[in-house]
Amino acid sequence: MNGAGGVLGWLEASPLSLAMRSSLWLYPIVEIFHILGFVLLVGSVAMFDLRVLGWSRSVPVPALGRHLLPWSAASLLLIVPAGLLMFSAHPHDFIGNRVFQLKLGLIAAAGINALVFHLGIYRSVAGWATGVPAPPAARLQALASLAIWAAVVSCGRLLAYT
Repeated sequence: MNGAGGVLGWLEASPLSLAMRSSLWLYPIVEIFHILGFVLLVGSVAMFDLRVLGWSRSVPVPALGRHLLPWSAASLLLIVPAGLLMFSAHPHDFIGNRVFQLKLGLIAAAGINALVFHLGIYRSVAGWATGVPAPPAARLQALASLAIWAAVVSCGRLLAYT
C-alpha cells in the first residue's frame, strides 16, 4: 500500500465502504446527517455574518458569537464523520472529481477567512459590538463568508450530478 492509490484502494475495499455501497438505506441516511450538520454550521455562520453586516444591531456581536459557536462546533460532529463515510463509498471517484476538489478548497477558504477575521478586525469588536456599523473590512469578510458557504453548499449538491 503506497501513496494515495494504496490508501484509497484499501479504503474502497474496507467493510465500511462495502456497507456504504451495498446497503439501500445506509448512504442516504448518512447523507441526511451530513446535510443536517451543514444546516447547523451554515445557519450559525450566516446568522453571525448577517449580524456583522448590520442586522439586529441591538444584539452584541461577541454575545452572538459565543451563543453560536457551540452550535457550529457541534455541527462538525455530524459533518465530518458523515462526510468521511460518504467519501469511503467511492474514494477514487470523489478524489478525482473537480467539484469535490472545489468544495474542499472552498471549505479551506472559509476557514482561512474566519481565521483572518478573528485574528484581525474582530480584535476591535468592542468598538462596533452593539448599535454601530461594523468596519468595512468586517462587512467585506462577512459577505465573503456568506458567498463561500453558499458555494460550498452548491458544490455539495452538484456532486450528485458530476
